[in-house]
Amino acid sequence: QKLYAEYTEWCEDRARSLGFSIQTATAEVEELKAAIAEDAATVSSMAAKIEQLAADIAADEADLKAATEIREKESADFAKEDAELVETVSTLERAIAILQREMAKGHPATLVQLKNAKSLAQALSVMVQASSLSSADASRLTAFVQSNNEQETAADEAEDEVALGAPAADVYKGHSGDIV
Repeated sequence: QKLYAEYTEWCEDRARSLGFSIQTATAEVEELKAAIAEDAATVSSMAAKIEQLAADIAADEADLKAATEIREKESADFAKEDAELVETVSTLERAIAILQREMAKGHPATLVQLKNAKSLAQALSVMVQASSLSSADASRLTAFVQSNNEQETAADEAEDEVALGAPAADVYKGHSGDIV
């Protein structure tokens, strides 16, 4: 009997202990399930954020590529225009030097021809005929003078419009006149 009572008590203690263990484990299971659900939500939230950031990075890289292409094109255009301007300035410097040299020599025929020229274009034509300038330099200078004359003509037309009562516009008016 005594052994049976001890065995029964041990079984009851063991059943109680196992019941508490089961309840504790069940509570832990529920807590772990909640933690898993919370972490799964965090993972999906972070995955969406990663996708958004990846899309932003792709858009920024495309913008950077487009901006780089624009800058390269602008740089090439600038280099081309700079070279043209340097060449034009060089041509003008040579033409001015030739004019000054010819005027200093005092050749009456050349001076009379240059003084009778009614425009810079005619003066350049006289200089080309006298072989003072190369035809390439003369064509560059002529193009420069023609563009200057077109600007002056546009400025004169703008003045005429103002005189006729047209609204005033902010227009650049060249004040340099002839170059030499």
